Amino acid sequence: MPATSKSALSGRVKAYEYLKNTVLAEPDAEGGFISEQEIAERVGVSRTPVREALLQLAAEELVQLVPNRGAYIAPLTGRDLRDLVELRNLLERFAAERVLATGTAPWPAMQKVLAQQERCDDPASAKEFIELDTTFHTLLVEAAGNAMLSRTYTALRARQVRAGLVALRRSGTRHAEVVREHQAIVTALVNGEVEAAVAAIDDHHARTLKHQLTTT
Repeated sequence: MPATSKSALSGRVKAYEYLKNTVLAEPDAEGGFISEQEIAERVGVSRTPVREALLQLAAEELVQLVPNRGAYIAPLTGRDLRDLVELRNLLERFAAERVLATGTAPWPAMQKVLAQQERCDDPASAKEFIELDTTFHTLLVEAAGNAMLSRTYTALRARQVRAGLVALRRSGTRHAEVVREHQAIVTALVNGEVEAAVAAIDDHHARTLKHQLTTT
């Protein structure tokens, strides 16, 4: 591949990762348009790779391309939030059943992440807390050993982080609740209890959705 092609690809990838994992994960960005020039300056690329990255994100329905206006970040609706939690629940329940059946439950790594979450107990650490939240659940999904399952779950990240931040910032008790709910999941995995693990995942997602819907 020519050097220019590699450079162009690298620029698009950098722009895509920055947009998806930083800009689109930020609740304050909802309802606004993305400035190609601003993103290009932040990432250190030209506007062309930014435009290509936005086309990819539009195909994933993470932004909406509006003629003569640019890329719009639509707020997550109640339906979006319900669909997101429902899909996460299906994937995580399957993962829990699989890892307990195969003896590959990653509870030591999940417990370590949970300990880090406990320390993120102030508003300034909200983003770190939600990033750790995503890591916690991703560890379980990836331990199932299904590459397609993992890719599907990873594709939910931007929406998951944004929705989590919205709920966390507007609830004074969610931090402690999430820690308790995560501990229930880990405890069930440690004890090898499939029904308890699935029930803990169901409860966690139901409570998460309840908090998210009160903010929409």
